[in-house]
Amino acid sequence: MSALADKLRGLRRQAGVQAPAPATVRRPEPMPDNLRALLGVRRRTDRAPVRASEPTPLPGQTIAPGLQLSETRCAWPPSPGRFHAGFARIDADIEPERLLLFDTETTGLAGGTGTRAFMIGVADWHKGQFRERQLLISTLAGEAAMLDCFVSWLRPDTVLVSYNGKSYDAPLLKTRLRLHRRESPLDGLAHIDLLHPVRRRWRGVWENCRLATVERQLLRVVREDDLPGAEAPAAWLGFLRGGSAAALHRVARHNSQDLRSLGGILAHFTQACD
Repeated sequence: MSALADKLRGLRRQAGVQAPAPATVRRPEPMPDNLRALLGVRRRTDRAPVRASEPTPLPGQTIAPGLQLSETRCAWPPSPGRFHAGFARIDADIEPERLLLFDTETTGLAGGTGTRAFMIGVADWHKGQFRERQLLISTLAGEAAMLDCFVSWLRPDTVLVSYNGKSYDAPLLKTRLRLHRRESPLDGLAHIDLLHPVRRRWRGVWENCRLATVERQLLRVVREDDLPGAEAPAAWLGFLRGGSAAALHRVARHNSQDLRSLGGILAHFTQACD
């Protein structure tokens, strides 16, 4: 093969024909930025591909299949001390150790057997601090364990504290307990529903007596980055359908503020009775 190539080169020299120069590959000129923008062409980069972010973990720790528990402690609101509950039309002196503040996040506001609580938040004063505990079910099968845990925190002398809990939260929990064939200890407990003394005191003075209004007017609390309660069902149902747990952390913060607000409103009434 090399002999043939040498012969061809010799014939070209005799004929005065120059061997063709090796072809050179010219790189295309870079596209001007104004033309690139006009055509909508994006500049190539050498950046590594973006990796999918890690999924957001659920709030709290798993304490039973499908059930999470979160617990926090803080200094505010302070313990009210022993007080007379006449403002709630209960003729009794109440020791703070008996109090259990509670609030639920549910799948809807219509009530009925189709509505369930997917989060139960409770708070009390424990060892000089305001203790919050939140139960969250991550599967429908976790509801029975959540109800059992909540009931285990009740004592025969517990005094419940809520905001509209007599009309909504307590009846809902009683219904869910019955559906799971559990006895309900809620019927025999004293219950301070702070909505009623708030209405008696400020109906007609404020535009309404919703909890957010009481927080703003009485406690000077304005919520930021708060997930409205009406959006909580979509956050939980979206998670059950395979969505992110990120919104459930906002639900937990909303529930936590509800509990602290209960403590602040209760402190206002108990101090007014001193």
